[in-house]
Amino acid sequence: MSNTRTRLAAAARIVGLAAVLSAAAGSMVAFAGTADAAPAPTHEGMHGDPVAAAPYWRYQQQNLDCGEMAVADVVGQITGREPSEDEITGVAANTPSVSHPGPIYKPTGKTKNSDLPVLLAHYGIASDAVHTNIGALEQDLDQGRKVIVGLNDRIIWNSGGDRSQENHFVVVTGIDTKANLVHLNDSGAAAGRDEQVSIATFEAAWNTSDNFAVVTR
Repeated sequence: MSNTRTRLAAAARIVGLAAVLSAAAGSMVAFAGTADAAPAPTHEGMHGDPVAAAPYWRYQQQNLDCGEMAVADVVGQITGREPSEDEITGVAANTPSVSHPGPIYKPTGKTKNSDLPVLLAHYGIASDAVHTNIGALEQDLDQGRKVIVGLNDRIIWNSGGDRSQENHFVVVTGIDTKANLVHLNDSGAAAGRDEQVSIATFEAAWNTSDNFAVVTR
């Protein structure tokens, strides 16, 4: 009887071990399947269409309306009808701010980040204010979304002055990962139509806003 019990216990242990090994193998297969199903990285090359966006660039004639000009650029890209500088600053001057008492735009003050989606909404364009990363911007551009970012203009223009603070808005029209370039419509520069800077320069300038962006839906 004792030998029989011993043989049965040994057999049970063997069966149990086989079950464990089978379960482990199944888990490895499932894990491999999950890894294979992970999204592929974005393609190398151009994200967005800076050539199509370039005609909507305008050089701003006022000192502190780069946010309004960026919104006008995006409105033009989406609707085909770009508001003039006077028109969009007039709208902003008569639209309540969500950031402070009074209107979005005053000639003596910079437009706040959180007011840009409000101004886009006036033209029927839904958008989100986010803190994001360049990989996400590439995907947004691939999907046809339009992107405005806050950054430091001294860095992208390679000029003297304070490089520690966000002080400017531009439209990101393309990111070329193969050429290592970011394409911008920059209303603050006379040569700002399809302005091109290195990805490293862009990220350094953008970092001053904690990677702030307004992305259309």
